[in-house]
Amino acid sequence: MNAPDALRKPLPPAFNDTLSARFGSRFTTSAGVCAHHGHDESHFPDALPDAVVFPHDTDEVVAIVDACREHGVPIIPYGVGSSLEGHILAIHGGISIDFSEMNQVLAINAEDMNVVVQPGVTRKQLNAELHGSGLFFPIDPGADASLGGMAATRASGTNAVRYGTMRENVLGLTAVLADGRVIRTGGKARKSSAGYDLTHLLVGSEGTLAIITELIVRLHPLPEAVSAATCAFPDVVSAVNTVIQTIQLGIPVARIELVDALTVQAINRYSKTTLHESPMLFFEFHGSPASVEEQAQTVQELAREHGGLDFEWASRPEDRSKLWAARHDVYFASLNLRAGSRGVTTDVCVPISKLAECVAGVRDDIEASGFIAPIVGHVGDGNFHTIILVDPDSADEIARAEELNHRIVHRALALGGTCTGEHGIGIGKQAFLLAEHGAPAIDAMRMIKQALDPDNLLNPGKILLPG
Repeated sequence: MNAPDALRKPLPPAFNDTLSARFGSRFTTSAGVCAHHGHDESHFPDALPDAVVFPHDTDEVVAIVDACREHGVPIIPYGVGSSLEGHILAIHGGISIDFSEMNQVLAINAEDMNVVVQPGVTRKQLNAELHGSGLFFPIDPGADASLGGMAATRASGTNAVRYGTMRENVLGLTAVLADGRVIRTGGKARKSSAGYDLTHLLVGSEGTLAIITELIVRLHPLPEAVSAATCAFPDVVSAVNTVIQTIQLGIPVARIELVDALTVQAINRYSKTTLHESPMLFFEFHGSPASVEEQAQTVQELAREHGGLDFEWASRPEDRSKLWAARHDVYFASLNLRAGSRGVTTDVCVPISKLAECVAGVRDDIEASGFIAPIVGHVGDGNFHTIILVDPDSADEIARAEELNHRIVHRALALGGTCTGEHGIGIGKQAFLLAEHGAPAIDAMRMIKQALDPDNLLNPGKILLPG
């Protein structure tokens, strides 16, 4: 999908000349490179930028922003392209800023348990560089996403139930505003009451308010002991009720992941595992050997009360790695359930007390729709995902999948939840913001956008609908 002619304007020759002179081969209008940067993991049609540039530092980002402002060129920040809601699609054309060459770990402050990184550093890269320090970065959305992209979308993932999301783990940012000024928010102190919280305004802003060029993120001690397990259940509701009790009792599990029976079938086929093909919970426990054992025993007892079968333990590191690799590959495993399909993905999050009701209702919605649609979830914090498998060439199927998505989201909203627990808004969930937040809050968001980006150059067309 390229932008309509009324929205897409060719890049001015003077703009191309300016960036070519500054960046040389790191500025390109190559069709192949632009095609790569106009595609993500969502079901939305591709939307290509007109050019791509690869900066190395904040000063170079300032130079790009200055040129874009002078010539009215839209700017789309690009991490690794793993978005599920169309965040990096250049729906108005413009230039994609690829941060893959801004991938330096600038400072590891082990005593203060934080690290300063450029936005192109990926989570796996960071943890590799932390090897031997006794610390790790726990936010794990599945994909090996860039930290800049994770901050921009307020990502979370499998460890969020214990370690929080990017919101809790970003201490400070360096960012370039639409007028080219550089701001530094937050800092290395563990807390601050100084002024407006600009850090958390930008975390989750999806590149629409400023361009992140450095991050200070929180680190955590590596646990002394780690143990993982799976447990099968007779139905999804029994599994979810186990989760609810576990959380309400304050058991500090590190991960609790739900996979329904269809998802387990997909995992077994794709990852060559032999899991029991019924609804399952994947657990991971962190702490001292004694605390891990105590946590596990308590959760086992809760699971048995809800019909859970015996735990299957994965205590060796290689077994845990295989288990979590299988969980992280669920999206691609699910696509294999229907040859040639593409996933219309949606995620919602509800209060933990409403989780069983919401998941059961969504399962009913899926069965009524006739779609193949696995359910998986970071259910320890009330967040779960549905992957609706569609024929990408069928407009009717895509439209019906969007209708199912609407039912799922409105079911979650009716239970006091949110339209997205971690994927973000992008272009896929704009229509739900009004229902969730109300007109006054949307107006306030528009005022912030107008104040920081009056020319609407920063990732235009994302989060807020035109209005």
